[in-house]
Amino acid sequence: MNRSTEPSRHDHARVLVVIVSAAVAIVGSFIGSGALIGTPIAQAADRALAADATAVAPGGPAFSIWTLIYVGFIAYAIWQALPAHRDDVRQRRLGWWFAASMILNAAWIACVQFERLWLSVLVIIALLAVLLVVFAVLTTEKPSGRVEAVVVDSTAYVYLGWVCVAVAANIAATLAAADIDPFGLGPNTWAVLVLALVAAVAILLAVAGRGRVTVTAAIVWGLAWIAFARTTDNGLTSRPAAIAAAAAAAVAIVTTAVVRSRRSPSSNPSTGKLA
Repeated sequence: MNRSTEPSRHDHARVLVVIVSAAVAIVGSFIGSGALIGTPIAQAADRALAADATAVAPGGPAFSIWTLIYVGFIAYAIWQALPAHRDDVRQRRLGWWFAASMILNAAWIACVQFERLWLSVLVIIALLAVLLVVFAVLTTEKPSGRVEAVVVDSTAYVYLGWVCVAVAANIAATLAAADIDPFGLGPNTWAVLVLALVAAVAILLAVAGRGRVTVTAAIVWGLAWIAFARTTDNGLTSRPAAIAAAAAAAVAIVTTAVVRSRRSPSSNPSTGKLA
């Protein structure tokens, strides 16, 4: 554990902000699911984000990954509030950024609920930027053990991996809803280009993160459901998009495997450093 001094007022404030941010994110999830109030995301904004709205929209079951992410939010909020972790140096660097990501997640849901798709694009890009900072913090300083690796690192990596796919889907949905086709290339061509960009991002994250499996797993999960949704009769079929999504997933898997095979023998998997 990376302890420095006794917890300060700043530490207590950070811990409280993370807890409140997690609570806001959970409330936002209920609104976004339509469980109590609000409209399900797939039905909001004239179904712009539905599974059959664009050629890069993941199939409906793909969004079950949010259950894992939200459970991670709760676990992280509790874990970082424990006395043993309040003054942890790693958490001092991470906490505020993680809190910001949870607030941005709730803000994104609010944008969609109020049918502000262009604003939702700005919010999700900001969310991706914040998660990249979180990624940099986590990959720079290793966790203290397996519990932290699972509760903190794995939650953040799954979150980042999924958002990488979600950014592409969000932008495509917003352009489609506004009936905008830059350069007149058509939805299939744009789908292939966008999915190639997702593959490139997956490669960069695999290299920068020295083969973090959880990041790649979340990206592959989203890509696999894009491929599946493009080949089913009850969705928007697109063979080019399906092939591109499957190819992007394969590239992400192979790159991660190669990077992990070349990692330093001195890396200790028990610390979760390469989770």
